[in-house]
Amino acid sequence: MKAERFLGAAIATSAIALTSSLATAQEPVRIGYSISQTGIFADAAVSQQTAYELWQSEVNAEGGLLVDGERRPVEFVVYDDQSDQGQAVRIYESLITDDEVDLLAAPWGTALHFPIVGVLERYQFPVVGNTAASVQLQEVAPGNIWFPTSAIPDRIAERLVEIIQENGYSRVAVMALQLPFSLEVYEYVVPALEEAGLEIVVNETFPPGTNDITAMLVQAQNAQADAILSLTYPGESVMYMNQAREVGIEAPFQFVLVGPTIAFFSQIFGEAANGIVTIGHWSPNRDDWPGAREFFDDYTEMFGFPPDYLDSVLAYMSMEILEQAVAEAGLDHDALREAISTGTFQTINGDIAFDGVQNATTPTMLLQLQGGVAEIVWPPAEATADYQPIGE
Repeated sequence: MKAERFLGAAIATSAIALTSSLATAQEPVRIGYSISQTGIFADAAVSQQTAYELWQSEVNAEGGLLVDGERRPVEFVVYDDQSDQGQAVRIYESLITDDEVDLLAAPWGTALHFPIVGVLERYQFPVVGNTAASVQLQEVAPGNIWFPTSAIPDRIAERLVEIIQENGYSRVAVMALQLPFSLEVYEYVVPALEEAGLEIVVNETFPPGTNDITAMLVQAQNAQADAILSLTYPGESVMYMNQAREVGIEAPFQFVLVGPTIAFFSQIFGEAANGIVTIGHWSPNRDDWPGAREFFDDYTEMFGFPPDYLDSVLAYMSMEILEQAVAEAGLDHDALREAISTGTFQTINGDIAFDGVQNATTPTMLLQLQGGVAEIVWPPAEATADYQPIGE
């Protein structure tokens, strides 16, 4: 990311921010996507849309997207998918056939990436995914979507077992929300814990819309669990935190899958959030990731709160990758597909290259909230801070 992109840029969603007469003369590049502005994913999806908006404002401040050697302004075509899979499918088909957009960006979350894959394959329309990860999709190996994350369910399970064992924990409580990403993590982590000889004292799943997991937490407390895995999305992660405090959970290792890196999480819980471990593989404090600190500062200046260390970063990375691929290949779908599949891209999370639908270069990591900041704590070779047990 270049700092000069941000200077003088206006916040824009569907509007075009132009800073040069050359950009004004060019036909805009229209990029379509759906986002969960309403429904169960709405609170989380904000952190993705803001990253898109920051990228758009920066690119347009430079004169636009570089296409075939010329700068063209970026215009977004955005619809609310209402956190509904069927709606997302209809929107992406309409973006391609009715709106005839030049490019597509991804919706929020694994649950909405999954259903649009069929549309992308039918129309052979390449998309750089972001806030999603799935072993199942890797096995299907669709040819028109790529994921720049290393937070893959099977790898997350391996990392969790490592950090639990290395810190001497032995009694694990697992509670998982019945949505695609959390269930995939659950399906890998339970066998991994068992294979490692760790005792699972709570092993439960629950459907979306559940508003009380107190019984599970009491069971974990009574069983003296020293590690709790709350495999939840943002709304349920807030529920976990509130009810764990009510029950008086004392486990030194508490992992919450999705939510802790979003700004509102720390705003709600303050110091009580310190010590929570979560997924993520980015930090503004890594000197070897050019642009990471600039992204953090520019995002915070633009929106008045810090970026989500997971979803905001992944969304921005996906647009960095798309921008570089378009500069090389233009807007032709076949050329763009080849460029994304074979290229290496400079991002705020380091160099990214793909192997199928999987990011092949970034190690899977775990973050921990420490003093209101998400630090990389695992594996040690990637860490920006040491892991700190809760209560110590």
